[in-house]
Amino acid sequence: MAVLAYALGSIGAGGREAAPSPSPTPSPSATLSVSDVFERVGPSVVVIQAGKSLGTGVIAADDGTVLTAYHVIKGAKDVTLRFSDGTKSKAAVTSANPKRDVATLKPQKLPEVVVPATLGGAVSVGAPVIAIGNPLGLTYSVSTGVVSGLNRSADRDSDDGDLNGLIQFDAAANPGSSGGPLLDSRGLVIGIVVSIADPGGDEAFAGIAFAVPIGAALGGDDGEGPPGEGLQI
Repeated sequence: MAVLAYALGSIGAGGREAAPSPSPTPSPSATLSVSDVFERVGPSVVVIQAGKSLGTGVIAADDGTVLTAYHVIKGAKDVTLRFSDGTKSKAAVTSANPKRDVATLKPQKLPEVVVPATLGGAVSVGAPVIAIGNPLGLTYSVSTGVVSGLNRSADRDSDDGDLNGLIQFDAAANPGSSGGPLLDSRGLVIGIVVSIADPGGDEAFAGIAFAVPIGAALGGDDGEGPPGEGLQI
């Protein structure tokens, strides 16, 4: 069972560093409605088809670099992106860190208007969050919840080791949601959705989901916390 990853690393020893970096945090402003957040960030979200794997990504830089979960594109020979305006493009994996389950993609073609999301933002337990993704193929779905816990960890049935420092939240997530942005009430990307708890073994959402904090996804330190289990979605 696995939760996912964080920090952008490289593919093999010769991989390049990931391009995205935390955006300057805007000055404090009033909380946005969920509709306003979706209107602001929706154009930054992409649908990822990697072989038989469906996932989500978020535009993380002005050059169109897409940030996603590594397991979404793991082993895929053909990765296709669909942007919010309908533009489709093949994409190459430009950096990846399997141990933290984060990857970046470089599209061959960009939409006419590239809208990168704003990265960064503090995270606190009880704070409202919004997730945008493509659960079960239902593209651009929005769900809301709160931060349920911080610094969670999870075991993985792989050679990549356990995962630490995850954000626990209760906004709905399902297969296809992985790689999508977890947002705060101002529309800032605070994490990358990676997995759900699956106590029944049926891949159904049980009210517990996990995200890699955006700082860790961009190369920050891991955290430590109570152990848990998660299903990669």
